[in-house]
Amino acid sequence: MARAHRQPFTPHARMTKPDAARRVVVEAIRARVFPAAAIEVGNGASALWSEAVGTLTFDVSSPPANVNTPFDLASLTKVVATTTVVMELVRTGALDLDERVSAFFEDWRGADREPVTVRDLLEHASGLAARLLDPPPTGRRELEHDIGAMPLEYRPRSRSTYSDLGFILLGFLAADRGGASLAAQFDRVWVRLQPDRDPGSVRLQPDGDAGVLLRPDLLAFDLPAEVRRLAAPTRPMDEDARRGRLLVGDVHDTYAVALGGVAGHAGMFGTAPALGAFARVVLRASRGEAGGPPPFSPPLVAAFTTKSGVADSSRALGWDTMRHTSSCGSRMSSLAFGHVGFTGTSLWIDPARDRYFVLLTNRACDGGTIDDMRAVRRAFHDALGDL
Repeated sequence: MARAHRQPFTPHARMTKPDAARRVVVEAIRARVFPAAAIEVGNGASALWSEAVGTLTFDVSSPPANVNTPFDLASLTKVVATTTVVMELVRTGALDLDERVSAFFEDWRGADREPVTVRDLLEHASGLAARLLDPPPTGRRELEHDIGAMPLEYRPRSRSTYSDLGFILLGFLAADRGGASLAAQFDRVWVRLQPDRDPGSVRLQPDGDAGVLLRPDLLAFDLPAEVRRLAAPTRPMDEDARRGRLLVGDVHDTYAVALGGVAGHAGMFGTAPALGAFARVVLRASRGEAGGPPPFSPPLVAAFTTKSGVADSSRALGWDTMRHTSSCGSRMSSLAFGHVGFTGTSLWIDPARDRYFVLLTNRACDGGTIDDMRAVRRAFHDALGDL
């Protein structure tokens, strides 16, 4: 498919309503930052705005996006699945955040590594680099060895460097300590959110099919077979052996592929309404409302969303926090926390304003740069500053 000329994305200065935020997304599609977007904005009680914009690819024959279209969530997996499962293990007493990583991995050895804890992995302060220099090995054992043997980039807790590798280890240790895969443990938590989930479905009729069901409550590491081909596509990176293909329902991240699609840093797929349901539960707990499904108690959510004590770090336990230079824009409160994903996804929660913001896109499908996407996110969130 030939790529059309990409026009520069220029956010508007005065945007304060959903119409203005919609315009940001529409203009981003015009500028070819991404072809498809699904949006949900709400408060602790319900969704206030849900909408899909664009088409699944830039091809003129591509079907339109649906609010229930599943997107590759990329690094949103870190907070939605891995951090949630770690919270549950902490709640039940199965895991202590100050346990040393060396207790879990035989290859994690050396005087510089010995002090590193589970907390350090969650706060991206373990000394690990972002990724390996070489292509990912095949399988857990090889990847675990390579991460354990690589030199640390900096003294642990002297600074914070965002690391997929640290969250890969978190996925491994959570599976070991929980006695089940990360996916299975997350599913056990997800079913507790039933009051907030929408179990309904939307019947689509693409390409003359009799109809395929899209589930609004879809949030999982593996898409049901009947909806895989309706997922928002992505394209592999140049170094990916799958390059040249269109990935539809297949995880984009190569490390997640090496681990069979279930990894601590990436691998989940989900819809905007499903992420909205998750966000509402977290939002209510962050505002001090008790009685939510475990592990989302106010004290535990507060502990995991409080900014780290690491110098010049915006990281909390898994989550990122508000900085005026971050993807959440400049109009959220100092209590806001969230995360983004490489494919073009983001989730931000602001307890002071009683709001959550879900923006799912497939930037990784012939779309713009990471900087382009960051500009869109900032403009989108700033446009909703008075909502």
